Amino acid sequence: MYEEQRGSFGSRLGFILVSAGCAIGIGNVWKFPYVTGANGGAVFVLFYLLFLILMGIPVMTMEFAIGRASGQTVVRGYQKLEKPGQKWHIHGWMCIIGCYLLMMYYTTVSGWMVDYFYKFASGQFANVATEGVEEVFGNMLANPKEMGIFMVITVVFGFLVLSLGVENGLERVNKVMMIGLLALIIVLALHSLTLEGAAKGVSFYLLPSWKRATEVGIGKVISAAMNQAFFTLSLGIGALEIFGSYMSKEHSLTGEAVRICALDTFVAIISGLIIFPACFSYNVEPGQGPALIFITLPKVFLNMNLGRLWGTLFFIFMTFASFSTVTAVFENLVAFLTDNLGWSRGKSIFVNCIFILVASIPCVLGYNVWSDLHIIGARDVLDSEDFIVSNILLPLGSLIFLLFCTTKFGWGFDKYIEETNTGVGMKMPHILKYYFKFILPILIAIILIQGLLP
Repeated sequence: MYEEQRGSFGSRLGFILVSAGCAIGIGNVWKFPYVTGANGGAVFVLFYLLFLILMGIPVMTMEFAIGRASGQTVVRGYQKLEKPGQKWHIHGWMCIIGCYLLMMYYTTVSGWMVDYFYKFASGQFANVATEGVEEVFGNMLANPKEMGIFMVITVVFGFLVLSLGVENGLERVNKVMMIGLLALIIVLALHSLTLEGAAKGVSFYLLPSWKRATEVGIGKVISAAMNQAFFTLSLGIGALEIFGSYMSKEHSLTGEAVRICALDTFVAIISGLIIFPACFSYNVEPGQGPALIFITLPKVFLNMNLGRLWGTLFFIFMTFASFSTVTAVFENLVAFLTDNLGWSRGKSIFVNCIFILVASIPCVLGYNVWSDLHIIGARDVLDSEDFIVSNILLPLGSLIFLLFCTTKFGWGFDKYIEETNTGVGMKMPHILKYYFKFILPILIAIILIQGLLP
């Protein structure tokens, strides 16, 4: 089935759930519904699905193809597949830097989810008035000790999971978390749909309104859909390439990529069925970005019957969503050191754990002790780290993966398509060759340029 190569998945389901867990994160929950509402509802969703097919799935197959064909992490994967004297593997080092940067702030945000789960489960919100919810969030950000504790819990527990191995640790824990996540999201959505006034939220979210989309601007809607479809899968920093190296040749990569994208999209769309009906039922503004999770939704839960229960379940769901990404990217970092430095898995886990604990401290302090520190323009530590990863490394990395897999100067389209179509299942059509070589690079370049503009 899944061969032993530095560790391996015990099942195809494990591979799909862990890969989907890497793609599914907190952005699915607050960003997708918010951007959908701001860009014409169902019209935006239609364009989002279109770009997911046109952009997300192809680039995902490329990361998987490099991983499976080489059986290595991204630097050695490039080295094995590139022609003698070529330097494509330099991008592999950029990928690893991107993964480290991502974990330097994502572990802090994941810690926020655990903190809020603890607050709801322990009843700390029971005595908080609706107008006091913002103060709870502000107090958390102002307290480096509180944020530090939950960041440390996230990091240490993440590496403890990996210490059990790929199959017994990463795969087993992520299976439980992803199945739990899918069950929780359905329960939470069904509950939101029973609230008074929920129909208005569903209508706003899912009924196509070309009039609303035209008011926003069709060009803006298309641009937003392209960005969301691209960024939702965390492509471009090799976070998924590692799982390709653990795959067997039994199934085609296109079919696996479609399944992973479908799971990612399911979570994103159902998240909207939690948020919009609840927000419309309690007359709160859903378009608040990150504040939606930590300020708007807690206000909603405080006004619900059994609000403590629903708040606890929601933040368990959020913890699963964020922690599945954390463990998946941690696995990439661990395998990277074992592949490139020849270290044992145990040594790699220990060194990575210490490094991430130390490297995550600036983000923890960026909201309090170092609140005056601005790295890129007016951005604080977290926003600066996120800007580098999201606006530069993800789109630029995806463009490099694409050029490597489709041009004669890299691996080449014929070798890529042969690897992608090996195994049973959905095939990538050869007819897409010229789309991959000439149109897709332009679409990704547009995203890169947009992300760098003020």
